[in-house]
Amino acid sequence: MPKTSARLLSLLSLLQARRDWPGALLAERLDVSPRTVRRDVDRLRELGYPVVAMKGPDGGYRLDAGTELPPLLFDDEQAVALAVALQIATTTGAGIEEAAARALNTVRQVLPARLRHRVDTLRVTAVDRPAIRPEPQVDSDVLMAIGAAVHGREVLRFDYSPVSGPVRATAGTSEGCEGTPAAPPGSAAPPGSAAPSASAAPSGSAAPPAPPRDTPPQTPRHTPPPPPRRVEPHHLVTWGRRWYLVAWDLDRDDWRTFRADRITPRTPTGPRFPPRELPGGSVAAFITARFRGIDATQGPDGVGGWPCRGEVILALPAAEVLRHTREGIVEELGPDRCRVVLGSWSWPGLAAAIGRFDADIEVIGPPELASAFAHLATRYAAAAQPRATPNP
Repeated sequence: MPKTSARLLSLLSLLQARRDWPGALLAERLDVSPRTVRRDVDRLRELGYPVVAMKGPDGGYRLDAGTELPPLLFDDEQAVALAVALQIATTTGAGIEEAAARALNTVRQVLPARLRHRVDTLRVTAVDRPAIRPEPQVDSDVLMAIGAAVHGREVLRFDYSPVSGPVRATAGTSEGCEGTPAAPPGSAAPPGSAAPSASAAPSGSAAPPAPPRDTPPQTPRHTPPPPPRRVEPHHLVTWGRRWYLVAWDLDRDDWRTFRADRITPRTPTGPRFPPRELPGGSVAAFITARFRGIDATQGPDGVGGWPCRGEVILALPAAEVLRHTREGIVEELGPDRCRVVLGSWSWPGLAAAIGRFDADIEVIGPPELASAFAHLATRYAAAAQPRATPNP
């Protein structure tokens, strides 16, 4: 059996190498008889490979479909996984929708009839959640350039464009990693977050005097473009339908995350580098920590690695709470009571998340969570008071 299997793979490789193969030449190349070639061709047809026999004095064979790709063998689970992956490519943000559709059609041609039928019956409609503004698409050439530098462990130089339009606040030392909840005003900033600019006027301070009206307008000075970034690229990751590069910044001597849609690679790449150990032990732990504003080197603390963790009892059935909780622990205590352990990026944020369940709450701990509920209660009570209408 091993010899037959190896011969079948060699036959498939030969059929792919050229369009038409005389039977006698195939037998000579495989060092078998023409009868053995005919039996091997029949085995390939049983596996679903469309090998066509050519009539004539010499006779021969041709692999009718899939000559542009190596012949493929998939079991049922692999075929389903491939079909799903290619059909949901529209939600990757990589701008490969058309290429994915063509790839699915090409792979379908070389699948056996049984698996081709399974792929055809699985039609997936990928619907992305609505966004306030269109999500940026990443050029596939940029992803390939970044991926090549990661694979080759070569220093990457690139221009990093500024964010255009409104952006959400970010936390940690990530370079424009949108999606990280920002600390509310008055709360402690996450570890590593940037301090306010020294040139910013403090709240309540007087604004700088306006220039005299007869002062001629100042000609804006030309600002030179920033120098290219130099990094040791380690991982290309996706988070929330966006692509990010995790890299060691050589100029800042620290780990950074960069949005791939803002990267313009420069060529050539730099020298090779030995890989560094990523904080947190894995790229998943590192990225999760950065987006949640915690230190990845400290390890996960709390539910799902959130910096703040609290425990309460809600006057709701556990099944109802579970429908609206993607993270955390929900334990049934009775038909209308359950114990809930949740995490968040701040204590007020955790209290607000628990309050959305619209049920009586009993705080188990810690004291910081109870204080956050009291703080929000005062604020909400003040917001509910009618305000005097100003005189016109």
